[in-house]
Amino acid sequence: MTIQPPTTVRVARRGPLRGRLQVPGDKSVSHRALILAGLADGTSTITGLSGGLDVRHTRQIMTDLGVQIDEGEAARPGDPVGLLTVTGGHLHEPRHTLDVGNSGTGARLLTGVCAGQPFRSVITGDRSIATRPMDRVVQPLRAMGAQIDGREAGRFTPLTISGGNLRGIDYAPPMASAQVKSAILLAGLFAEGATVVREAMPTRRHTEEMLAAHGVDVVTDQVGNGTVITLQPGPVTPGPFVVPGDPSQAAFWICIAAAVPGSDVTIDNLYLSRERSGFLDVLLAMGADLDIDRAAGTVRARGRELHGTVVTGARLPDLIDEVPALAVAGALARTGSLDFQDAGELRTKESDRIETVAALIGALGGDVRAENSRLVVHGMGPDGLQPGTVVSHHDHRIAMAGAIASVAMRQGDVVEVDDWTCVETSYPGFLDDLERLTSA
Repeated sequence: MTIQPPTTVRVARRGPLRGRLQVPGDKSVSHRALILAGLADGTSTITGLSGGLDVRHTRQIMTDLGVQIDEGEAARPGDPVGLLTVTGGHLHEPRHTLDVGNSGTGARLLTGVCAGQPFRSVITGDRSIATRPMDRVVQPLRAMGAQIDGREAGRFTPLTISGGNLRGIDYAPPMASAQVKSAILLAGLFAEGATVVREAMPTRRHTEEMLAAHGVDVVTDQVGNGTVITLQPGPVTPGPFVVPGDPSQAAFWICIAAAVPGSDVTIDNLYLSRERSGFLDVLLAMGADLDIDRAAGTVRARGRELHGTVVTGARLPDLIDEVPALAVAGALARTGSLDFQDAGELRTKESDRIETVAALIGALGGDVRAENSRLVVHGMGPDGLQPGTVVSHHDHRIAMAGAIASVAMRQGDVVEVDDWTCVETSYPGFLDDLERLTSA
């Protein structure tokens, strides 16, 4: 019998966080590991895969496309998914619509993959995916030769893709997006001629790093403040894919531990590239007590009083998923405000995160201002937040941010979070880990 997680949870305050933890495998890397292992002609292994629902959807889609995936025992203690053996390289037309669930990463990357295949496929998702802009990948993929149609001329899912016969393009995305870049590069594997992506602002390099590690001719050059990525079409070499811990999940523990005096938390085995750890720079600018060992993938956070800082739009791509957790830390700052500027991209996430983060902080008695492309969280001190009810808007990061706010409250206070089931998309064991860190 399958026991469903509760729709609404009540999280009681238990005091500062203490202890040591490994978080689930990196969600972004997990999607890419499944996709690249499925494209590689031969047998690969994947260790440390995320057990979240988003990644499970990508796993099912790769199976629907003809990839064989077998699961054995976990290769590392605590991994929610066993060692995967993946035999790929020969995709075929799926019999069913490809359902990405709540995953924007899955939707955009798999659109790039399907654009390169000589068959028809249809990509859809849940109600959140139906509102998220897909034209940012559809337009360059059409320029490469793919035939793609969807709601509002391909702006939204469902998307119907007739792929194959692609040609490489030289493209400068109008927004900073690792998902857009990745979709184009994945399609470029099957194109005639080189594919070039010009980024005015560097974004996360998972895709190009993983492609290079598995035999693809892909080169990244620094040009001014941006980067130029050049990919030559060619096969992906099979091999081992090792998924490190997810810094976006670790951010919840690190942010609240840094903001609550008496906390002392260490997170191990993290992926700490510069493009994935911008939230740590924000915490340091707020006065946080952090020990960061990038080589070991370890972060230790000890609680102290924080102060506000400004986060410019140029820094946002490196920490966009961590804004809800940072906002809670900003509300607990002793002085100043945490000011996210030029942050309009937050409105295109699982929810409109300018509005939903503002609603989260406001529901807990915080002082917050939301504008068109700006979010300002005013610090109220370590005891500033009050018990209340958080509406998650089916956004897993809003739900988890509401839960960690309980750590800063008075004894007996409770935060209620509705629609907790959305946390299944990324971090099914979140409440178990909260229990571990509050009972250590």
